[in-house]
Amino acid sequence: MNGTTPQLSATVRTFSQLLSSTRRGARLARLLAVEQLRAWEVSPGVTERAEQIVAELAGNAALHGRVQGRDFRLVLTLDTGTLRIAVTDARGDQLPSLSASADVGPLPDAESGRGLLLVAALADRWGTDPYPPGGKTVWAECACEPHGPDTHSGRT
Repeated sequence: MNGTTPQLSATVRTFSQLLSSTRRGARLARLLAVEQLRAWEVSPGVTERAEQIVAELAGNAALHGRVQGRDFRLVLTLDTGTLRIAVTDARGDQLPSLSASADVGPLPDAESGRGLLLVAALADRWGTDPYPPGGKTVWAECACEPHGPDTHSGRT
């Protein structure tokens, strides 16, 4: 008896873009991410979460991970129901730490200092990886729900 098992084809989608380590580059990263996720037909709830995560990680790369003359890279990967957002910058010596942000915390009226708290709240997982010879990658992952009711933004 010859039987074949049906195979599901898993398509991994990847988007990668090098951007200038400036406010303009961080803004462009957010806009490009949203356009790409819409093209991939990622649900609006996940797209909204990803937009905020990209804004925070790209903003941090432009502000804290900047090295004169070096860019940062945004990579989006959609694989088997998981969206991975990765931002690589040139400052491996400055690793982000949620515990430092949570322990000290921003001043109530401060305009910054909450980025990683937002990333941690919006992402299902996040972390850092070294990027030799001297950079780092900060990444976040979001589970992608199938199209249907959007449970994150209150829309159906």
